Amino acid sequence: MNQIDQRAALQRLVRERGEDYAGLSRLIGRNPAYIQQFIKRGTPRRLSEGDRKRLAAYFDVDDSVLGGPPSTGVAKGGATLVPIQRLDVGASAGPGALSDGEHLISHIAFDRQWLKQLCGARPEDLSLIRVQGDSMFPTLSDGEEIMVDRSDGMNRLRDGIYVLLRDDELVVKRLAVNPVSRRLTLKSDNPAYPDWPDCRPEDIIVAGRVVWGARRIS
Repeated sequence: MNQIDQRAALQRLVRERGEDYAGLSRLIGRNPAYIQQFIKRGTPRRLSEGDRKRLAAYFDVDDSVLGGPPSTGVAKGGATLVPIQRLDVGASAGPGALSDGEHLISHIAFDRQWLKQLCGARPEDLSLIRVQGDSMFPTLSDGEEIMVDRSDGMNRLRDGIYVLLRDDELVVKRLAVNPVSRRLTLKSDNPAYPDWPDCRPEDIIVAGRVVWGARRIS
């Protein structure tokens, strides 16, 4: 693959995945303008082998897509990295917040095998969003990012923590299913907040099941 094809292939991946040049530059340990200069100005003329392999692993594409030889798609250490979309969406864990639409911020790469062990979902069915409020504290904290499996919804509903749409509010709650009536109770882990008992399943839209959370340690 020639140098023009290499730049074009990287630019296509950036557009398709909603990435930004500065974030990718930091990913490979370069200055924030490095990727933009490579794509737009042709400087450097070609990516180094290390940079190319890191980007290919991050985008979960074969190294040959970015100009290298065909590979197994395995990153250093035997890990295959897959990008998970990170959305500018807040799920309220307090009184409720309206969702004004899903906006892609970036992607974060995770080990494919680790994701498989975590929930078994396809990477394209997973999203990262943030928690707003403290009604799920101490399980989930305000500002914490959570991974939501959008494929695990009403068709497999069971006890657990879910992101739900109720009365036009996007919320994250612990859900309990009555085994007899199949009515739902939406619970808050923080006892300062009331529960929502005896909800009809048809009154709730399940966005997905929360399968993982990450928080900053201060």
